[in-house]
Amino acid sequence: MIRLILADDHTIIRDGIKALLADVADLEVVTTVGNGQELLDTLAETPADVALMDLNMPVMTGFEALPLLREQFPDLRVLVLSMLDHEKYVHQALTAGAMGYVLKNAGKEEIVHAIRTVAANRTFLCSEIGLAVLNKLVQAPAAQSGPKKPNDLSVRETEVLRLIAEGLTNAEIADKLFTSKRTIETHRQNIIEKTQAKNTAALIKYAMETGLLA
Repeated sequence: MIRLILADDHTIIRDGIKALLADVADLEVVTTVGNGQELLDTLAETPADVALMDLNMPVMTGFEALPLLREQFPDLRVLVLSMLDHEKYVHQALTAGAMGYVLKNAGKEEIVHAIRTVAANRTFLCSEIGLAVLNKLVQAPAAQSGPKKPNDLSVRETEVLRLIAEGLTNAEIADKLFTSKRTIETHRQNIIEKTQAKNTAALIKYAMETGLLA
C-alpha cells in the first residue's frame, strides 16, 4: 500500500484528487494539507511514502519545501503536481529533490502511474513534458556544431536517457528499443560514466544543463 499525502492550497483540488484516487486499491490518501509548512509539520506525525505537492502555495511554496523535505524526510518521494509546464520549473523541482513532475491537466491513469513510479524510486515526467523534451532531443543534433566533446552521448545513449527521463525501467526500455536488458544496462552505465551522474535525478539534471532537455 502506498501512503499518499496531498499538498495543495485549493481545497477543491485536494478533494477532487482524493475522490479520484479513492478506488485505487494500492493507494491510500492519509491526509491533505494546504502548503509546504503544513506538509512538513504533518509528516512529523503522519508518515507517508509519497507527497503529491503543488509548487505555488502560500506560507511556504513547493520550491521552498523541497530541500527541507529532502533533508528532514529522505525516504519520502515527492511528486510535483503543477500547472507550470516550462522545462525550467521541471529542472528546478528535480534539482531540489522531486522524483517526478506531472501537470494538473493529466488524466487519472497518468497520475496513478506517476505515483507508483516515484514510490518505486524512479523518476517520472508526464507525457506532455516528455513530448516537449523529445522534440528538443530530436532537434538537438541538427543544432549542434563543432567537434564532439569527450563526454558527449551517442545517439543510442541519448535515446536511452530520454526513456530514463520518462520513468521507464531498464526492462521497459529494452522492450521499447527491441534489445536486451543487459544492453540497456550497459548503455546506462556508459551514460553514468560519461555524465558522472550518481542517480536518475542527476542524469535528468545533467541532460537539462547540457541542453538535451532544456
